[in-house]
Amino acid sequence: MHVVSSVTAPLLLALQEAATEGAQAPTSPLESLRQLVLTEGFGPILRAALIVVLGFPIVLALSRALRRWVAGVDSQQRGMIAGKLFFYVGAAVLVVWFLDELGFGIAPLLGAAGIMGIALGFAAQTSVSNIISGFFLMAEQPFMVDDIIQIGTTVGRVQSIDMLSVKLRTFDNKFVRIPNESIIKTEVTNITRYPIRRLDVAVGVAYKEDVEHVRRVLLDVASENPLCLMEPEPVVLFDAYGESALNFSFRVWATRENWLELKNTIHEDIKGRFDEEGIEIPFPHRTLYVGSATEPFPIRIAGDGGEEPGAGGRDVSAETEPDPGERPG
Repeated sequence: MHVVSSVTAPLLLALQEAATEGAQAPTSPLESLRQLVLTEGFGPILRAALIVVLGFPIVLALSRALRRWVAGVDSQQRGMIAGKLFFYVGAAVLVVWFLDELGFGIAPLLGAAGIMGIALGFAAQTSVSNIISGFFLMAEQPFMVDDIIQIGTTVGRVQSIDMLSVKLRTFDNKFVRIPNESIIKTEVTNITRYPIRRLDVAVGVAYKEDVEHVRRVLLDVASENPLCLMEPEPVVLFDAYGESALNFSFRVWATRENWLELKNTIHEDIKGRFDEEGIEIPFPHRTLYVGSATEPFPIRIAGDGGEEPGAGGRDVSAETEPDPGERPG
């Protein structure tokens, strides 16, 4: 019994002290502030107010300066990431400092934040998936800010890559927000990833035209256009025999900044040179056949001078249509 009492006595004493401290502890934040004012005056409250009034603007200004500096040294996307990380870390430090000045314990708040984070994770699984997908996008970097990308049927310029979504601005000035999880799961085409792009121009000429002549004319058009690159060199491929034309594939290269302008000017240049060289760009032809079981198809051929059928032209239908009264002899 003596041994048991010697072991339990300190334990009971500790529990009694803890209960006494718990009874004396403030039961609300207002009570804690009142005790702080009574013991230390208004100094901690004024320091906490200065932290809020001065700290957050300073952190915001420094994050913007860091973003501009990193964007100038590396890239705009990494500058955006660096600025956001600095702001979030700085804001967290200011919050901890603010609470410490007011006498609040940090450990209980961290425990409550952990429990709340777990609960929010189960309640917002889609948001968590988008956040994780955002980390993958930032690490892999399939595209960056100011790139032109295509996701599904949407084409636009990347404005920002955030933790939950990617913001695009389309060429008809629409704002499109695409969740990060959807981007990870689908095919993404980065149109401006590389410094040069190829333009494929489909060209059709009449069957009577000489193939080598057409090829030389197209290569001359490429050499005379200042927006067309000579390295890689332009290529003219005889693509196929069409229904009414010989189809060529004219492939030229341009810088990504000049690609759209080249697409417009190269078609105008081809039309002008073909007119100068007398190369015909045909239109589709159709042949109509009339079977023997049907009525004759009337055809009227006019004379060279546009004369009426009675003045030099002849009515083929009248000549070729048999007389209903005639019988084979």
